[in-house]
Amino acid sequence: MPFYDPLARHKAIEKLVVRDREDVQERKYWRFRFDRWYGGIVTADAVGCGLVCKYCWVSDAVMFQPAKIGKFYSPEAVAKTLVMMAEKRSLRQLRVSGGEPTIGKQHLLQLLSHLEGRQLLFMLETNGILIGSNPKYADDLSKYRSLHVRVSLKGCSEEDFANLTGAKPEGFTLQLKALKNLLQAGVRCHPAVMMSFSTQESAQRLVERLNSIGPELAEDLEVEELILYPKVKQKIERQGLKYSSAYIT
Repeated sequence: MPFYDPLARHKAIEKLVVRDREDVQERKYWRFRFDRWYGGIVTADAVGCGLVCKYCWVSDAVMFQPAKIGKFYSPEAVAKTLVMMAEKRSLRQLRVSGGEPTIGKQHLLQLLSHLEGRQLLFMLETNGILIGSNPKYADDLSKYRSLHVRVSLKGCSEEDFANLTGAKPEGFTLQLKALKNLLQAGVRCHPAVMMSFSTQESAQRLVERLNSIGPELAEDLEVEELILYPKVKQKIERQGLKYSSAYIT
């Protein structure tokens, strides 16, 4: 099966999960929840991602039927829901997950605008493809002081990226370019990398590449390991993926 173009797929998915309503851009979400990550965080799970990671925890229904799953929300509605839930649990951290939050740029920027000045931290967890392909995206994100961006690298190299996502290997280069664009724009950020499918040698080469972009990226590299939720285990078995480490739920 030929590799797909990850940038083109992001743009195709956007047409299914984003819609414009006058001066507001709405985005599809499928749930809002509390989560334990980062010591406690409120999460809005968006519908739609431009990558098809073979180890993704999102269900096949959400991943492959974005036109049928979820409900459209305005940025203001998402912000109000997140803030209300955070206040209920006395939490100070918010995020969008469950899909790629940079799909629907206007929606994301409007959401961040509604959250500014609230003494909350917004963790933008992204694969970086859209930020890597457009430096202006990083410039626009630099306006928000409550923002921290976590770029989730799909493996340690172009080869890993293609193997884990089924996308063209150049997508990994865009992920690294996203980190470069964010640093140049002055946006707080750090890389995270899925290590369960990579060798120590490729991990070391990644550290060297990150260091060449910015020493702080290599120092702040977050290591992710596979979480074997039952549906994830089924996915990787179907794909024939071999992993070296994992957490068992």
